Amino acid sequence: MPRLMSVSMTEAAVVSRKKTVTRRKGWLFLEPGDRLTLCRKIQGRKPGEPLVRIVDVEVVAASREPLSAITPEEVAAEGFPGMDPAEFVRRFFVDAQGLSPDAEVTRI
Repeated sequence: MPRLMSVSMTEAAVVSRKKTVTRRKGWLFLEPGDRLTLCRKIQGRKPGEPLVRIVDVEVVAASREPLSAITPEEVAAEGFPGMDPAEFVRRFFVDAQGLSPDAEVTRI
């Protein structure tokens, strides 16, 4: 059974197949060939709120890299074309998760 992964902030990019990469704190166990079910929202659903499954995907690569290595092309592959890499790292990792810009994350 595939693991669930939330993509609430990039659902449109997932549906349109523009999001091809994600970076996650943790997720050290992933290997190529693993299956994931991308969902609108996993945690924080209200009682009775359905789990909305968007798509099943297969992991083709999973590696560790520092957030500071992200390029504009990678930010676009994350579903945020045109966003500055430093802004992407600040917004989604420094401010939201308390990571440093040099922290290692899993690139999937």
